[in-house]
Amino acid sequence: MLEEIRQQPAALQHTLAGELRRVEKFKRRVEQRRPRLIVLVARGTSDNAALFGRYLLEITTGIPVSLAAPSIATLYEAQIDYRETLVVAISQSGESTDTNVVLERARQQGALTLGITNESSSALARLAEHLFLVRAGREKSVAATKTYTGQMMMLYLLAYALGGAIRIADLERLPDAVEAALTLEPAVKALSERYRYMRYAVVVGRGLNYANAFEFALKLMETCYVVAERFSSADFLHGPIALVEPSFPVFAFAPPGVTWRSMDETLAKLQGLQAEIVAVTDSGNRDVAARATKVIRLPRRLPEVLTPIPYIVPAQLFAACLATQKGLNPDEPRTLHKVTLTL
Repeated sequence: MLEEIRQQPAALQHTLAGELRRVEKFKRRVEQRRPRLIVLVARGTSDNAALFGRYLLEITTGIPVSLAAPSIATLYEAQIDYRETLVVAISQSGESTDTNVVLERARQQGALTLGITNESSSALARLAEHLFLVRAGREKSVAATKTYTGQMMMLYLLAYALGGAIRIADLERLPDAVEAALTLEPAVKALSERYRYMRYAVVVGRGLNYANAFEFALKLMETCYVVAERFSSADFLHGPIALVEPSFPVFAFAPPGVTWRSMDETLAKLQGLQAEIVAVTDSGNRDVAARATKVIRLPRRLPEVLTPIPYIVPAQLFAACLATQKGLNPDEPRTLHKVTLTL
């Protein structure tokens, strides 16, 4: 897991450079007939990438985005009118049974279909009308890391192809930003020692980093066996904050930008409850130090729209290091396998 976390700068660079020609071809295709709706379908970590994609695509393109519920197709066998809809299936392996069923039926029901996968010879690659290939190399760890950020890069490129306010020059900055984030590994490893006996935690995010709250919590659950709940900072105030008591661990993604005011309000309430707050931010947000118990500060400052990929890196490192602190092997989580087949 740690090795694959460290491979992310190269994986992102290869993905961006290797897929630009295919992305430009798809861009010309959708310019002829722009979809009125986008439906994203995924499971697990890929579903967290899809949640990020929902925010990114709606913010940058103005096209409504829905996250598919696969059981509507696989169990209820509902007939959906997918005309003028782009259906995007996201899967690391390309072999997720229910994801592929949704894509196949959507194509039959009139959708334009796109697959995002790390495996060019997968079932998903064969089923989709168009393919965006994550070029991360084979991912051996059960806990996905480099394919999560690779999928996020592909969603930036999808936003670009759909005419969204995304510039390729900005995306080219991300591998270096991730390289800079990786320099935090010694500090994150030292911080993880404090949480060796942690059994419960909450992770909060907002907006474009909301998906990272889901992804970080998933990594804590699957590699460290920590019961980790994930919330938007706004939803957290609508009830779940009642579970917080002194020293309760809360992890927060707190970039500068439009989400900071809401996050600041949440952190202030948590501070009053004497929660232990670990905040992920960068040099653009100096105010967070007054709220958080510990701050993980990324070296590179980026516009908020570009923060999700580098911001997840210290969270990935924390989960991998904490698993080791707990005497666990993050590459062999109990009962889990790399490919999960569900219907």
